Amino acid sequence: MTTVLPANTLHKELKFVDEICEHLGNHGWLYAPGDAQDYDRARALFPADVVAWVQATQPKAWDALSKNHGTSAETVLLDRLRKSLDDRGTLDVLRNGVEMIGLRQPLLFAQFKPALAMNPETMEKYEANRLRVVREVYLSHGPERLDLVFFLNGIPVSTAELKTDFTQSVHDAIDQYRFDRNPKVKGKGIEPLLSFPCGALVHFAVSNMEVHMTTKLAGPKTSFLPFNKGDNGAAGNPVNPQGGHRSAYLWEEVLERESWLEIIGRYLITKRDSKKKVVGIIFPRYHQLAATRKLVQAILAEGPGGKYLFQHSAGSGKTNSIAWSAHFLADLHDENHQKLFDTVLVVSDRTVLDAQLRDAIFDFERTAGVVATISGEQGSKSGELAKALADGKKIVVCTIQTFPFALRAVQELAARISLARSGELANCSLVLLAACWARTSDSISLPLRTLLT
Repeated sequence: MTTVLPANTLHKELKFVDEICEHLGNHGWLYAPGDAQDYDRARALFPADVVAWVQATQPKAWDALSKNHGTSAETVLLDRLRKSLDDRGTLDVLRNGVEMIGLRQPLLFAQFKPALAMNPETMEKYEANRLRVVREVYLSHGPERLDLVFFLNGIPVSTAELKTDFTQSVHDAIDQYRFDRNPKVKGKGIEPLLSFPCGALVHFAVSNMEVHMTTKLAGPKTSFLPFNKGDNGAAGNPVNPQGGHRSAYLWEEVLERESWLEIIGRYLITKRDSKKKVVGIIFPRYHQLAATRKLVQAILAEGPGGKYLFQHSAGSGKTNSIAWSAHFLADLHDENHQKLFDTVLVVSDRTVLDAQLRDAIFDFERTAGVVATISGEQGSKSGELAKALADGKKIVVCTIQTFPFALRAVQELAARISLARSGELANCSLVLLAACWARTSDSISLPLRTLLT
């Protein structure tokens, strides 16, 4: 279904590509018009950035590779990286690195900002991350090429197909992905750049007006979700107050350097089946991204003790928004590097929602033992909750029926701490995430309030 565009349309589309690339190139991304010639089509990597990242952030590891493999060090590195991507998936490699023979520890291929950004060496590596946008990237099989590919330290993390609304719409870009960007070409094998989960993590269909996205290409069956801001309660995007494209928030806000690294490092979630096989990746939709970030920013600015409301329509990812919020607040530190909350208590008013929340929050868990659920299966609910709080669980999930036990357990714990400190006020801080349905709509409310400080 390859479409041949009129010259005038092609010119407008190229100008659109120019505008995005030039903006990113002026705001922390690497960009040069001829970069596509340095792209490794077979491995789906940008070799110069892979090597530059390793040399800059892990010089001893690079020296060891050079000593062991001589002039073949780069080839050995790229081959090992490609195999690890194929075996484990892109997100796992970016977050956990790759083990190589002759190296004492895994070779890292990205450094994300930790919750407590105090280690100078870690922050130096974070600043060294190489974000690059490359235009007109040819696929490994055939003459097809993608308008834009976005790389992190030489590894592709996103692609984009662009259309101008003068003659085409975002749906033409979606169709291009569905019919012309198949990750598996009959008789030619897989396309590493587009394959799941070893290729790019997210694919954007972009027009001047709208943005849609998918994390898994599957030919004509590919499902895209809107990645729009909404227009006064309606679909789409509002008029750009700066007079530019309505979709400009994608490259001006979402792809902003720190924003993009945070999305890859903290927001993306891998879904696995019972056999631990990767079956999906959760990428936040725009309203989820905006809401959770605004929440964190508000608490940092105003301090604990406020009440906030998220309103999500049916099917818009309420559960995931709560899960992200719970994990982000559990790790939140103030400007003095002090943790703001000891525990995040997540309360739901429906048993079904409780199960969904529990599953989602456990899916989002990176470190074992962070999350506890209060069910009464291991004894009394109050006893379970008291133990979870005493054990320092960052996140505790329960239903509204269990909440009275939760509140009583917190009060008892605070009293014990106060007595242990000779009557001083206990330094025990709890944040409440309450997930409730309004009677007249399917919107979710998340009042956040410090119960005890």
